[in-house]
Amino acid sequence: MEKKKALITGITGQDGSYLAEFLLDKGYEVHGLMRRGSTFNTSRIDHLIENPEINDQSLFLHYGDLSDSTSMIKLLYRLQPDEIYNLAAQSHVRVSFDMPEYTGDITAMGTVRLLEAIRETGIETRFYQASSSEMFGKVVETPQTEQTPFYPRSPYGCSKVYAYWTTVNYRESYGIFACNGILFNHESPRRGATFVTRKVTRAAARIKAGIEEKLYIGNLDARRDWGYAKEYVEAMWLMLQQDQPDDFVIATGECHSVRELVELAFGYVGLDWRKHVAIDPKYYRPAEVDILLGDASKARRVLGWQPRTSFPELIKIMVDHDLQHSIADVARSKAFSKAKQESISHENTGAEASVRIVSVADTARLNPLYSQAEEAMNFRRG
Repeated sequence: MEKKKALITGITGQDGSYLAEFLLDKGYEVHGLMRRGSTFNTSRIDHLIENPEINDQSLFLHYGDLSDSTSMIKLLYRLQPDEIYNLAAQSHVRVSFDMPEYTGDITAMGTVRLLEAIRETGIETRFYQASSSEMFGKVVETPQTEQTPFYPRSPYGCSKVYAYWTTVNYRESYGIFACNGILFNHESPRRGATFVTRKVTRAAARIKAGIEEKLYIGNLDARRDWGYAKEYVEAMWLMLQQDQPDDFVIATGECHSVRELVELAFGYVGLDWRKHVAIDPKYYRPAEVDILLGDASKARRVLGWQPRTSFPELIKIMVDHDLQHSIADVARSKAFSKAKQESISHENTGAEASVRIVSVADTARLNPLYSQAEEAMNFRRG
């Protein structure tokens, strides 16, 4: 039986990497669109690239860009994918205020170019558009559903609204099987370090390990519906398996403040966050979004999808990951310093310098902070 073929834009991102893993496990042939500038940013999919035996050599990467419609048309003609997942975007809300034109070109117009490429080629495919809860912005009702009016409060949110309605328009005008997934905030250890959740969990780990001293952050009172990205990609796939295309809110139905996030992350490693966190006004947005809370009843009813990981469990997963990396960073630094000192000592005595690569097993001996951080891995709030 011939494998189903999927194309993922934004495959090097958090969602793209999890979706690629998910589809490969389903037996798909996965093709990823990658900008030339992303060549050195493949860490999230390196394990798939470097170990092709894991996915039976079913992952293929193609250079391309949503700013170039010609490359989109050529790629679709050549691949004829059964499913297309458009995850590529300039996805940082704060950055969109600094780069509004670029955000609109990739996030909004990039979606138009891809849908137009589908129409132009005439291929039979199913299209998923990554929409966002940021489209709701200054919410007119809580919780937000598929029927809640949009009121975006950032260039990113505005761009996503344009892409959303373009997807609906191409579905209704040209009969394209096109779905919008209105995903509320979804996080993981693969989240970019500048996003608030990862910024917090990474800082908690690095402060515990003695690498950093302070976390500077913006609005502690902002409230969000945070879920686990690894689970949300399943919802994307489920949308394209239905008999009819439709739009769905994907969310946990629970709301937490940034303050709660900080308390959990720092509490997990046994630190009092008040001693290590400071407010910096530069991290405030020009127009704040106070609360986003999704109602995923339709997704549960139609798709059979529901979140499985609680908010505390999610933060634990992220802090554990960041703590392990912080421990490794400290160990490498200590090992490098020790090797350098040994080298200098050998040179001073006229002996030939010999540098040994230190294994993880040597970490505890070389780094007294290791045992402290290791203990924090087992810390649980009382």
